[in-house]
This record gives sequence, C-alpha cells and structure tokens, in this order.
Amino acid sequence: MLLSRLALAALFLLAPALARPADAQGAKDFGAELAVKVVNKSTPEICAERDNVELDFVSPQVRHMEVQAVHPAFIGMIGKDRWAPDFSACNMPHSEGALPRKTFFESPTLWLTGLTDPNFWRPTDIPIKVGDRVEKGFAYIQLWLLSRERAEEVLALYPADGNWRIRPLPYGDMRWTAYGSSFQIGPLEIQNSPAGPRPVVAIKDIAFDPAAKAFTLNFARGGAAKVTLKQVDQDHIALDVDYSGAMPDNLPFAALRSMYTTETNADVARIGWREQGGKGWNETSVMSFPGASATELWAGRVAPSRHNLSAPDMIFSHFLP
Repeated sequence: MLLSRLALAALFLLAPALARPADAQGAKDFGAELAVKVVNKSTPEICAERDNVELDFVSPQVRHMEVQAVHPAFIGMIGKDRWAPDFSACNMPHSEGALPRKTFFESPTLWLTGLTDPNFWRPTDIPIKVGDRVEKGFAYIQLWLLSRERAEEVLALYPADGNWRIRPLPYGDMRWTAYGSSFQIGPLEIQNSPAGPRPVVAIKDIAFDPAAKAFTLNFARGGAAKVTLKQVDQDHIALDVDYSGAMPDNLPFAALRSMYTTETNADVARIGWREQGGKGWNETSVMSFPGASATELWAGRVAPSRHNLSAPDMIFSHFLP
C-alpha cells in the first residue's frame, strides 16, 4: 500500500498538467492534440556561449500550447553546481558585471523587475504595462515569486527579441538552479544582428496581469498571444500559451534556442518526440534530429554537463486548435 501511494505521488509530481485538477481557466480538450511540424536548424559550434541549437515549430492550426521546464533526471545527484559562462573557445566580445535593475511591480508574493543594458543589440523601447503603469527601456524583465520565505526568479523575458527563459523552483535543499535553453513565442522571423542573422519575435507591446500571472503580447506583425504561468513547484514550471490566430506568412509560432558543443558541454543534447498515433517515443541526439511531425517534444540531457549543470529540460506539448 505504501509503495502504491509513493508511486501515485511520483506520478502526481512528474505529470502535473495531466494529474492535477484543472485551474481557473478551465480544462483543455487534450484529446484534440495537433501534430506540428518541427524543423531542426541547429548547426555545429565550438563556442559554449553561442546559441547554435534552433528548433522551429510550425502549424497554421495551433491556437494553444504548453511550455514546461523540468529539472533534469540527474538533479538529485548534483553535489556542487556549475553555471559560470565558458568563453574558452569563443571569439566573441563579452562583459561581466551587474546591470541596473528597477522593481516596477511589487506585491507580498510577486515582483516584476526590469534591467537596462545600453549595449543590447536591438532597441529596448517596448512598452510594458502593469495596471495604469507603463515602463520602457528594459533589455529584459524578471518575474519573482515568494517561496520558502525568499524571492525566487522563475521567468525572464527579453522584450526586444522575444526570448524567454523559465526554471522551476530550486530542487530539494538546493538554494539555486541555472537557467538553460531559451524559447520564443510568436511569429518568428530572421533579422541581422552584429553577430549575424538571428531569429526574432518582434513585440509591439506587453501587458502583465499580476492576479492571473499572465503576459499579453501584441506582435508587430499582427496578432497576439497570452502567456500564463499555470503551475510552478520544485519539479517543474508550466506556461499556457494561447494565440489569437495563425501566424502571418506561415511563420513558426514558437522556437527553442539552446547550445550544444558536445554531449558533456551542452544545455540540450538529446531530443525525444511523440508522433500522432505513435506507440512510443522517438529519441536521438540534437544534432542528428531529422525534424518531425510531433504532438510533444522533449529537449534535454541524460548525462551531466559542464555547462549549466542544473539547467532544466524543456517540454513543448498540448498543441491545440
């Protein structure tokens, strides 16, 4: 009986979106899941600080998806974490030091802070509205939540190029865990940067609803998306993404961006995916991934890495019309 209860508890933690009661937004019809096209645009790279992994998600039918970050399978084995940047094989300029930070929303359990960076490669004048307050000029914003009597940063959004990073609350007795892969939500296009062409989601403006923990993004190309923090705990963090319509010009509706140099120096080294009607998962290395028609995709690591050791795995799923 005890073993059965433990098994049920483990299932409850590892499959929260399926096992837990529906939230205030109401239950989704996950039986209507769509298969979306996943295009692998990853390229070889020796610099551990350059995002050379790119997976684009394409479907004109998708109006909803879920994005999760889940602690890696080896998280409980970490004795000493590693997260310092590795520029040893990079010929790119870099700087260190804290950026100016401003808190522009605060409640007893939730904070929004913005950081300014005059050297950011794209203009940072995207309006960010919270209630009647509008802020501009942030290279990225951070969402902090109160957990175990201290503030934990669980989400970062770069308004100028549409990149997001998310992470669960620290696992077990750990005081901190690393960010890893980033992702983009909205019509993905390519723009030139000082480092060469880069994928960008051009955002017109952002509104944040503290009560719903939801960001509404209006895109420069038209259309919008609502990104809601659905759940967060010491195992995972889940975002619900609802789109107002199809992406213009059949552009990707989302993308994963990450880095890979070797199996033991990567934020993403392996890809797993489910095909519609498939009897099991497909798995391969990220650089060998041929692309797929997938109803769910996992991107992560099965072996510890020298880069961002505690960084989470990423899961894209629940693609719905």
